[in-house]
Amino acid sequence: MTRRYDPERRQRIIDAAIRVVGAKGIGGLSHRSVAAEADVPLGSTTYHFRTLDELMVAALRQANEGFAKVVAARGALEDTGGDLPGELAGLIGEWLAGDRTGVELEYELYLAALRRPALRPVAAEWVQELADRLALRTDPVTARALVALMDGICLQTLLTGAAYDEGYAREVLARVIG
Repeated sequence: MTRRYDPERRQRIIDAAIRVVGAKGIGGLSHRSVAAEADVPLGSTTYHFRTLDELMVAALRQANEGFAKVVAARGALEDTGGDLPGELAGLIGEWLAGDRTGVELEYELYLAALRRPALRPVAAEWVQELADRLALRTDPVTARALVALMDGICLQTLLTGAAYDEGYAREVLARVIG
């Protein structure tokens, strides 16, 4: 039997892992469930990702791009004279107004790092990248505090199912910025 050349298979496996976590949560993620979702042989998932942690790292890296894309698309953080609390509150609102399942998925993978040490460096990279961008507009300590506050606002909105309150977010972000 000839091996079929499939350069997109690795990406399809990552996409399938993200769909599985979105539908079933982290607990539903296995090489078998991902292989079925990606419509590839089980051996393909283990060929590209020896362990489930390797697959989760790839999925988290890809999922982290969601908020980064919102930040990049708006270009808000590059305007050094703009209203930073308003820009950040708007970014959060735009992100939460998008595909809610995608946002929940990002947080589920992000929080999985609590129990899976292999995911911690990826989660830390995301936090540090955002803090570095914010530090261009504030100072490093304030930037880290803003990231923590933004995470808290997003998590509370997701967990309570409440509507995002952009005015509240702007006010508390302004208080941290000073």
